[in-house]
Amino acid sequence: SMQCFPSLVLALSSLLGALALLQLSLYLRVPSRYGKHEEQLCRPRGRLPARCAWFLQELPSFLVPALLLALRSPPRLEPLGCRLLCCLFCWHYFYRTFIYPFFTRGRPFPLQLLFFGTLFCIYNGFLQGYYLIYCAEYPNNWCTDIRFTSGLLLFLLGMGINIHSDLLLRQLRKPGEVTYKIPQGGLFTYVSGANYFGEIVEWFGFAIATWSLPAFAFAFFTLCCIGPRAYHHHRY
Repeated sequence: SMQCFPSLVLALSSLLGALALLQLSLYLRVPSRYGKHEEQLCRPRGRLPARCAWFLQELPSFLVPALLLALRSPPRLEPLGCRLLCCLFCWHYFYRTFIYPFFTRGRPFPLQLLFFGTLFCIYNGFLQGYYLIYCAEYPNNWCTDIRFTSGLLLFLLGMGINIHSDLLLRQLRKPGEVTYKIPQGGLFTYVSGANYFGEIVEWFGFAIATWSLPAFAFAFFTLCCIGPRAYHHHRY
């Protein structure tokens, strides 16, 4: 049976933080090459339909924690606060894997970006799942702790913004259309990348609720990864 190695958690979290800074340095000036930004740069050759690509990319973030839980004998997700935290992570990726891809109307997705996205989802799914299932220790009353309750509210608010913004983006395009249109309504009235803003809020909420290095490293990575993309959307 797998055991908790705090040094492994520290190493993987630190590497995630370093990858976040690398993302920031790579994409702060030039946007990553997919979606509307690929018109301004060289077009990658190999691609997959957006629905298939999103499904394959996000799937490991749901499957890896589920597999880690299945491998643990006896299963341990105590107290209730820890169980809820693991459920929040899996709930987000259940939506991203099994619901979001089947409604998206995005452009075909570059295979190169799909490969790196899938690797990241395996890595992060393992780190968050391993920490919560094998290492995390919370007091029995963690559900009533201000960090848990405030973080949970932020997570739910961010997820709500993210899902609502995705809905508005889908409504911009008729079936078969892939041309870009500027979104209006909802939080898009105030923020150019409302869907990205929602996801950043969501993962910082998760980090506060979890109060752990892996979750804060992931929230920081999300900020450094999709924050510059939101900035380029605004400039575009």
